[in-house]
Amino acid sequence: QVQLVESGGGLVQAGGSLRLSCAASGRTSSVTTMGWFRQAPGKEREFVSRVTWSDGFTVYADSVKGRFTISRDNAKNTMALQMNSLKPEDTAVYYCAGKKGIVAGTRDPMKYDYWGQGTQVTVAS
Repeated sequence: QVQLVESGGGLVQAGGSLRLSCAASGRTSSVTTMGWFRQAPGKEREFVSRVTWSDGFTVYADSVKGRFTISRDNAKNTMALQMNSLKPEDTAVYYCAGKKGIVAGTRDPMKYDYWGQGTQVTVAS
């Protein structure tokens, strides 16, 4: 099993920045991909970004491209999401997720095996 714990959410004004962190523990060697998803009230959970654990290859949703940056630290088993130029529509609960196996279908939350408890991000206009 793998345990994921997010931190770093909060309230920020539009145009501001926040940095989310995710700490992984347990059988982390089984994880090939780590991702961030978000879910706003009344909406489905949506893909934000992901990083391949081995080579650091990154993918972003169009809605955050150029504003968010995902990174990972293999030695510390941590992942981060730097969020700049935040908009009110970025308001959501943000979840850290881990996926085993082949690096495919990584935009689909159903493909992920491990989830954190979520951290609230609120962007005020």
